[in-house]
Amino acid sequence: MPSLAQPLTVPGRGNLFLLFGIVLIVTLSSSEGQPTRFKRFAPAEWGLTHLAIHNKTGEVYVGAVNWIFKLSNNLTKLRSHMTGPVVDNEKCYPPPSVQSCPYDLAQTPNVNKLLLIDYAQNRLIACGSTSQGICQFLRLDDLFKLGEPHHRKEHYLSSVAESGTMSGVIISSPHSPTSKLFIGTPIDGKSEYFPTLSSRKLMENEENADMFSFVYQDEFVSSQLKIPSDTLSKFPAFDIYYVYSFSSEQFVYYLTMQLDTQLTSPDASGEQFFTSKIVRLCVDDPKFYSYVEFPIGCTKDGVEYRLVQDAFLARPGRQLASSLGISENEDILFTIFSQGQKNRAKPPKESALCLFTLRKIKEKIKERIQSCYKGDGKLSLPWLLNKELACINSSTILNLPRPESSRIFVPCT
Repeated sequence: MPSLAQPLTVPGRGNLFLLFGIVLIVTLSSSEGQPTRFKRFAPAEWGLTHLAIHNKTGEVYVGAVNWIFKLSNNLTKLRSHMTGPVVDNEKCYPPPSVQSCPYDLAQTPNVNKLLLIDYAQNRLIACGSTSQGICQFLRLDDLFKLGEPHHRKEHYLSSVAESGTMSGVIISSPHSPTSKLFIGTPIDGKSEYFPTLSSRKLMENEENADMFSFVYQDEFVSSQLKIPSDTLSKFPAFDIYYVYSFSSEQFVYYLTMQLDTQLTSPDASGEQFFTSKIVRLCVDDPKFYSYVEFPIGCTKDGVEYRLVQDAFLARPGRQLASSLGISENEDILFTIFSQGQKNRAKPPKESALCLFTLRKIKEKIKERIQSCYKGDGKLSLPWLLNKELACINSSTILNLPRPESSRIFVPCT
């Protein structure tokens, strides 16, 4: 998918902090009054991973290694909450509890992997890397810990220690006290424990036994997608890394990076190639039949940038909107890509800042779905279906057996 503006080359690998700057700049540009005088925030233990800005107060919440910080809108430190180190071993699975784990335990840094503001319940959701991905609920005003669900298998989300690989979106309903958390996370080969994508219940009471349980579950189907064991048998290193997520209208979107199975040999000793994709789900699809993914990237001077590093959705200012020939009310996805398709963990130093309008992304996905309904192309979900299936004309869908028809693109209603 081509970018809608000339990419800006960004030397170096400070991509996360560049996006932090974009977030703060966009927030400032939309506020009224005199510009805020920023202070310098530099914790002694460097390792900032996530940022969340309250949409009414402007207060800033920062996730880090072993810490959660609350800052004022001019970056003055207000509160802090320690989350680690934690006595842990990554081989200890839920359940049983860590206390009965047969492996040696050690003090382990707790990397913040998810930081979301739950406006409906006036709390912060902070998920870490230790104890197989336990999440804490913190009160927004003083970061007091309200709860830490850890009694059921569903309370453990992912043990991968990397930041920037897990992302979530909270969907609240004014007619229900229960919100939904759409969560995407790498599984590190542990498909029996973790789905790569799921929607979970967010209960009003942090100690409710249904906290983080699947929105829908019966004997055959639930609100989750798992990487099939057949895929992991053929490509043991296959995983999906969720870099950024957001909601728009009736959809939830994820920017992801995953192993490119078409370019990568199943031989573990060969080179690994990765590709970036944008994933979309219908908010009101509890069985995940609407799942669709679409490749995304950009080029500059004939060089491909395919490794997504970070992103942020925002409205453009007057000058940017004018230069792009779009309205100031359009949503723009600011993205940072690193060069090429190799070295996901240590991408090349040269990066590009690329802009996409959300309207154009929606149009491309719609065209993809419509062409597949006409029988053109393939479903392009080999990692999920264990094989590449051709698109089938919609007039013949009713005659298909259930396993294949359930993965035909399903529109939101």
